[in-house]
Amino acid sequence: MFVDVAKIKVKAGNGGNGAVAFHREKYVAAGGPDGGDGGRGGNIVFLADDHLATLSDFRYKRKYKAENGQNGRGGNCNGRRAEDLIIRVPRGTIIREVESGVIMADMSGDEPFIAAKGGNGGWGNKHFATPTRQVPRFAKDGAPGEEWELSLELKLLADVGLVGFPNVGKSSLISVVSEAKPIVGDYHFTTIIPVLGVVRMGPEQSFVMADIPGLIEGAAEGVGLGHDFLRHVERCRMLVHVVDVAGSEGRDPIEDYKRINEELEKFNPDLCHVPQIVAGNKVDLASDEQLETFRNFMKKEGKPYFEIVAPIAYGTKELINAVAEKLSSLPPLKRYESEEIPMSVLENKKNDGFKVSVEDGVFFVEAEWLYKVLCKTDLDDYASLQHFQNLLQTSGILDALVEKGIQEGDTVNIYDLEFDYVP
Repeated sequence: MFVDVAKIKVKAGNGGNGAVAFHREKYVAAGGPDGGDGGRGGNIVFLADDHLATLSDFRYKRKYKAENGQNGRGGNCNGRRAEDLIIRVPRGTIIREVESGVIMADMSGDEPFIAAKGGNGGWGNKHFATPTRQVPRFAKDGAPGEEWELSLELKLLADVGLVGFPNVGKSSLISVVSEAKPIVGDYHFTTIIPVLGVVRMGPEQSFVMADIPGLIEGAAEGVGLGHDFLRHVERCRMLVHVVDVAGSEGRDPIEDYKRINEELEKFNPDLCHVPQIVAGNKVDLASDEQLETFRNFMKKEGKPYFEIVAPIAYGTKELINAVAEKLSSLPPLKRYESEEIPMSVLENKKNDGFKVSVEDGVFFVEAEWLYKVLCKTDLDDYASLQHFQNLLQTSGILDALVEKGIQEGDTVNIYDLEFDYVP
């Protein structure tokens, strides 16, 4: 089964906890704290894999969690960093954050994408030793790993998309001009999954063609298979619109042409501006009157038009040469730019609560939602820092610190941020 949309949850590993330990050795007095730091949690990493063609694996497994970092130990032994969890997806997969809908990554290249970062390891008690606190009996817990709900959407990477009604000859065309071997039959929906084929024009000169199945009237509203596969047209640099000029199934070729273009526009108005070449197929079955009527119509449309008989490769060479020539003047395949997740998405979790604890005069604040916000805060930027301080106030954290007895000059520790309290 072809699956090109999936929704999953990912959770990076938590950082390991720091250790509380003291150096003990014969004849060595007051060895001091030597608790090691916790190891960093594993990241969730996505990689594009050319051996995958669908997102079907994600129908059966929807939750992915990386390992936690190892806790620190005595003797200044730091915990082991956890391994990253690698998730492989088909090339061309778009990764979105569900709540905001923003694009986090376009997995079209070879570079890995870290979707969720593992939490930093907590500090061991050796970090909290000061001239006035020489025996710290506390350590810091590891930071939580990032957690997201993601939607995966596969948009095939193809230079040319074949569009048209079922049974107009798209599969026959791609089978004779490329190395693809789709199922070809004289009935509707012989192609139920997109088929990619490489068209070779010569040494080091080729392009990728995709047979997009299931486009019929109402496809943009979900009729037939079109709603599932129209998204694959969006990346194509150009389209080849295949039309049955003989009207062999009792349809009007001109109406077929108009309806398909209407469906493309309904799905995404930008598709109206994608260059399009029209291939009139089954000319051997058409009457002279049918051929002349459609030729005159195409002259009015002003789009390049070629007549072919796909199964015997009649006219396909001229068509493919025209496609290759047009591609040479077009920009490269579309890639989607990644976007920042809005701060509001991170902040709306503040009702999930927080924890304030006090150890030897240090006030620790912990909250998973707050850690996400802190990671996105630029502490060197005054406006960003002010926004973070306002969030501490509106979330009730500052009030909780006051209730715990904090005084001016006391140390506040929020994961990787440590500062002196100023009322």
